[in-house]
Amino acid sequence: MKVLIILQWIFLLYMLGLSLSYLLLNLISIVTITRYMRSHRLSDFLESFSDYELPISILVPAYNEESTVESTVRSLLQLSYSEFEVIVINDGSRDRTLSILQESFGLVKVPEAYQQRLPVKTIRGFYRSSYYPNLRVIDKENGGKSDALNSAINTCRYPLFCSVDADSILQRDSLKRVVQPFLENPLTVAVGGTIRIVNGSTVQGGFLTKAGLPGKMLVRFQIIEYLRAFLFGRLGWSPLNAILIISGAFGLFRREQVIEAGGYSTDTVGEDMELVVRLHRMLRLKGQPYRITFVPDPICWTEAPEDLSSLRRQRSRWQKGLAEALSKNIRLLFHPRSGTVGWLAFPFMIIFEWFGPVVEVVGYLFVLFGFLTGLVSPLVFVIFFTLALGFGVLISVVALLLEIISYRIYSEPRHILALFLAGILENFAYRQLISLWRLEGLVKWIKGGKLQWGEMVRKADWQK
Repeated sequence: MKVLIILQWIFLLYMLGLSLSYLLLNLISIVTITRYMRSHRLSDFLESFSDYELPISILVPAYNEESTVESTVRSLLQLSYSEFEVIVINDGSRDRTLSILQESFGLVKVPEAYQQRLPVKTIRGFYRSSYYPNLRVIDKENGGKSDALNSAINTCRYPLFCSVDADSILQRDSLKRVVQPFLENPLTVAVGGTIRIVNGSTVQGGFLTKAGLPGKMLVRFQIIEYLRAFLFGRLGWSPLNAILIISGAFGLFRREQVIEAGGYSTDTVGEDMELVVRLHRMLRLKGQPYRITFVPDPICWTEAPEDLSSLRRQRSRWQKGLAEALSKNIRLLFHPRSGTVGWLAFPFMIIFEWFGPVVEVVGYLFVLFGFLTGLVSPLVFVIFFTLALGFGVLISVVALLLEIISYRIYSEPRHILALFLAGILENFAYRQLISLWRLEGLVKWIKGGKLQWGEMVRKADWQK
């Protein structure tokens, strides 16, 4: 009986700690976004930096992206920014990715001289567009997303580089917004923007013209997840300089610091998070002041999985990548120089994200089975599921409220109502299923082995 009582307390305290931690992040996010909206209220704010913009290299790794790569590249070429280049890396695609780029942008094969500061797979050729002087394409042997990005880092011309997925669409002013922290604080080494789901929206000429909701509830659940992750997850850690994740779909980095850190790791499937954690570790342990931050208004639109099998592979891969990123940089944990990253963010990620799926899945099964067999009291059952489900609903609804009071991407009342409904329903079965898939990813990490580029079924029916 003592063992059962101890287990009950472990699961209850875990859910309580998780709920209170998320609640605290929520409060920090509300204060942060209020201050951010107030300080960025003037319409000419972005123009005040127009003479001081730093040139940016946009890196687009592409593997079997024939359905979306043209639209993505066209949108990037039309961005509102003074000086930038676009480098698409065809990482040994087996489909028509390279052919489409050649046909659409008039690619011409050219010689290229560069310094290989990061080791990469063999490059088969360099191409330049005869239509757009700032568009280049690297054709290389397949080496994975990290290797593709490293090959572009070797050849890019500018001090900042922005990584963008080949199935993504940036808003026209995204670069102007995401570069602001570099202009405001020279210690900035990395900045992340917001990722939104494009499913159900309308894209014309490479730009999103109307934000809409997808018909499938599965994708609406993911919209709520993304709102939670970016509008209070990233936003909550940013003031503490303790962000451990910048999405690989949209992040801006200082090139020299990334090269000094060794570039993207090729032995992990979570190369985006691992790089950010490694940058923290390198700079913290050196005692070098820096900033890694998040800005909520630069938006990158990306396609989300619409079927369970693709979503399962994605979440399993994300969890494996998270475990790899944390385990490879475990020296950061409680290091005397690690600051808020090593003493707050890292323990949080270990307890609630790295091993969280184990506690959550086992906790649900234990409390439910124990209640049905009489081993767990009705009081413990009610408290556990109130914390697990009640706080889940609260966090989802608050994240949606943050969206409504800030950027109102989904402004139509019927869309807001539909998302409120999704924010409630996703706590019943969907979140538990995600926890199960994350547990699967954790098991794959324990077993070892490397996963390659994750292929997702792209419908791309939002393109016009």
